[in-house]
Amino acid sequence: MSAATTEIRSSTDVLLIGGGVMSATLGTFLQTLQPDWTIDIFERLDDVALESSNAWNNAGTGHSALCELNYTPERADGAIDISKALNVNEQFQISRQFWSFLVRSNQIPNPREFITPIPHMSFVWGDKNVDFLRRRYEALKDHPLFSGMRYSEDPEQLRQWMPLVMKDRAPGEKLAATWIASGTDVNFGALSRLLFRALSAKPGVALHTGHEVEDIKRGENGRWNVRVKALHTGQSRTVSARFIFIGAGGAALPLLQKTGIPESRGVGGFPVSGQFLRCKNPQVIAAHRAKVYGKASVGAPPMSVPHLDTRMIDGESSLLFGPYAGFSTRFLKKGSLFDLPRSIKGNNIGAILAVARDNWPLTKYLIQQVLQSQGDRMKALREFIPDARDEDWELIVAGQRVQVIKADAKKGGVLQFGTEVINSADGSVAALLGASPGASTAAPIMLTIIQRCFKAQLPAWEARLKEMVPSFGQKLSDNPALCEQLRKSTTEALQLED
Repeated sequence: MSAATTEIRSSTDVLLIGGGVMSATLGTFLQTLQPDWTIDIFERLDDVALESSNAWNNAGTGHSALCELNYTPERADGAIDISKALNVNEQFQISRQFWSFLVRSNQIPNPREFITPIPHMSFVWGDKNVDFLRRRYEALKDHPLFSGMRYSEDPEQLRQWMPLVMKDRAPGEKLAATWIASGTDVNFGALSRLLFRALSAKPGVALHTGHEVEDIKRGENGRWNVRVKALHTGQSRTVSARFIFIGAGGAALPLLQKTGIPESRGVGGFPVSGQFLRCKNPQVIAAHRAKVYGKASVGAPPMSVPHLDTRMIDGESSLLFGPYAGFSTRFLKKGSLFDLPRSIKGNNIGAILAVARDNWPLTKYLIQQVLQSQGDRMKALREFIPDARDEDWELIVAGQRVQVIKADAKKGGVLQFGTEVINSADGSVAALLGASPGASTAAPIMLTIIQRCFKAQLPAWEARLKEMVPSFGQKLSDNPALCEQLRKSTTEALQLED
């Protein structure tokens, strides 16, 4: 998309901060539900989807718990807990339904511009991990949300599923994998651009790039006064808004703090950057077509799960391996080194210090990751590709993630690894904090915001919401027939028959 230069109005119904998939999704929902409302979107960079939603800044897995082992932890009694996997998959099905609606209503002309069918696999080695994966498969295989999943310890079958991973592997090694064809790769940058293109063409909607939000204050009339600065001219002006959504990735925390709402007190953030090895050899890229997720090492955080990913970006196949963690005090990839210190306030410093005290394994892990050499990174890659050559791979820096820290009465503070919606009691402002599964669950997260912040409008909107998301108000995990029906209809709409 080209930079937007629309004239800024002094008053708007809905003001969205951040030009990523979250604002694009909420804006699309609200414009469809209430077309007479005005919507203004502000993005500090010169185009949309250049930060967390950018294809090179996230894994693009289309998180649906088909392959991510951290969503199925082992309980103390040895049972596999699949509750989080069911919830994450259910959320992704909501996103699929929403995207299917946009395709059928011609708001997205070609779904293959952002979503591609790619098998999802879990891959482990060693007796203990093989036993875990076998029990995980048994716990999931008969559930309607995971139908079609296959399991094997047979080297020949594994070779068919992932020839690059099995090539030149030592014989006799204890290996196992699950494979499911219904996985996808999602280019959330492309999706964001498609949504903003359709949204910007609607009456009453204005997208302003190159504009940074400087301050947010509550007016005496109950509306929010948002001061925005045009970065190319230096001019600042104030926009009055009835509702604000802060979907600015890592920058959401300091913007939330500016609102002064009671719900923002005690909330802090811990930034973690990511790195990936990207393959430069077309022959190696062509030899692999799957997303293969392994098991995180003991003591490593959930975002560190190693994976070998086929990516489809701008019509071309790519191959990435990682992630490798890094540390920066920036809250955005193109942020300031002062982001973290500026976010520390009197009301959250206790929670931040408590988290620092209680999370030494994470601190140790990050130090080890920062000190890694290229040789160390290649050693980790060779657990997946035994004959990987140094000259075929280059290191790239992915996006910044800011994990949520919240005050806790017992511990002082807790570090959270998911996403979190924080909204004011009156529903006039909402912010999205956190990271994975993030973009994959944009639609259900925005439905949560709609349910919390627009309670008065919900009865009038319900029928339209069910057109966009047919399972709205129901759980697919409790309705196998509806689950199968919607899986088939969204597969058809999104052209996911490979």
